[in-house]
Amino acid sequence: MKHDCHYHPGEPAKWHCGECQIRYCSRCMPDADTRQRKALCPHCSKAMRYLGAATEAVPFWNRIGAFFRYPFHSDPLIVIAICTLVPVIAPANLIGILIWIVLALALFKYTYAVINHTAEGNLKPPPVAVAFTGSGFDIVVLQLLVFVVMGGLVGAAAMLGGPILGMLAIAFVVLALPASIMVLAMERSVGAAVNPMNLALLISRIGTPYFLLYGYLILLTLASGAAQDFALNHFPLWFSQPLAGFLNSTFTLILFHMLGYLLFQYQEELGFAADVQDGETLAQAQSRDRAARFDADIDMNLKDGNYDRVQSMLGETLKRDPDNALRIAQLYKLLMARRDVPELHRHHARILNWLANSNDGEAIAELVTLLQEAEPTFRLEDPELSVRCAGAMYHRGRFKPALRLLQDFHKRFPHSDQLAPAYLLVAQILANGLQQWEKATAFLTFIQKKCSNHPLYGQIGTYLAQAEKREPLKGPKASFAVAE
Repeated sequence: MKHDCHYHPGEPAKWHCGECQIRYCSRCMPDADTRQRKALCPHCSKAMRYLGAATEAVPFWNRIGAFFRYPFHSDPLIVIAICTLVPVIAPANLIGILIWIVLALALFKYTYAVINHTAEGNLKPPPVAVAFTGSGFDIVVLQLLVFVVMGGLVGAAAMLGGPILGMLAIAFVVLALPASIMVLAMERSVGAAVNPMNLALLISRIGTPYFLLYGYLILLTLASGAAQDFALNHFPLWFSQPLAGFLNSTFTLILFHMLGYLLFQYQEELGFAADVQDGETLAQAQSRDRAARFDADIDMNLKDGNYDRVQSMLGETLKRDPDNALRIAQLYKLLMARRDVPELHRHHARILNWLANSNDGEAIAELVTLLQEAEPTFRLEDPELSVRCAGAMYHRGRFKPALRLLQDFHKRFPHSDQLAPAYLLVAQILANGLQQWEKATAFLTFIQKKCSNHPLYGQIGTYLAQAEKREPLKGPKASFAVAE
């Protein structure tokens, strides 16, 4: 049975906490170690069970095209070519027979490696070296023993129960053969691969899809036989034999890949866990951003309605990293959604600074208005921040909130170097936004009298001339002339 994440419906669950009975997806567990199958529950800190990637697996009946393409990757093609072409050119003597046997064993070993490789989530074929190096050739002997034991069981059933019981035994053996191959590939045990209870349990846990797969396997076997028969009857012997061998090997790899994928798809029901292998290195896995764990905790607490907890988490983080734009943004959205004016007032400086950096005049106007409604005497204590916020509101057409923010600027910050920029901005708001040219002229005149040492002083004359003509206050035109 496939399960969705508790916090992200529609996302397949990959971890399950037996204590809390909660399932989590990868988004909830960014810090989990999928390689070691280890993770701690975010709620109770107990170890969780890894569900693997089966919940994300596409049903095998939707991957038929991928199954048929599987043998035509470079690695399996090389294995098939070696195992089918080399015997053709081998000498017709004892050495040739030995070569044929060794290559047959290598191909058989590779097909069983395909089951294991696929069941572990590797959807690309195993490398060529798997067929010809290392251990694993014992699987051939084990499979032969399985066939012998199955034949013995059928014979014993016929002797003890007569023809009817013998026929039933044959029917069960034929039906359970794919299950037996899967068990043998995974457990390397003849006893497990021939145990009727073991095979029946595997079939029952997979359910109807097993019989659907069985139908596909029958069709594959018939297609393989028909293709080989066609090759042998319509082509010369020197060509038909390797072609028939190639077709047989190709269909066998398709069949074993399908069996491995069925194990992968139903891994939870079968009691193991595997993940899709995407080539991520251990170093990459260890370098995951720890901030992702924090984001996941925030997301889960928000969905659980633990808003005070989220607010506390963000507050603690900003104590350690007061300029973290992401955390400021999250805090701002939470406080605005809750309309928590006291907390907005407490954090207003860092929030307004973040909004000014984003040039979000609308949000600045909304926040300042909210704070001023709660406290009519509210003013910013930072002259530079006041000018930046007012400028952002001016460019969004929020003229009156911007003017309120700069009201009595010369009284509040008489010695600030922001006095000239503040009152030039006031003049632009009055002239360009509200068409109050006389008031704009008064502020420009104030700058001319009081800020003679400021770099803007030399431009005030141009602004005054524009105000006198009731033109938009844009200042002097840029000049690209180079002084000689």
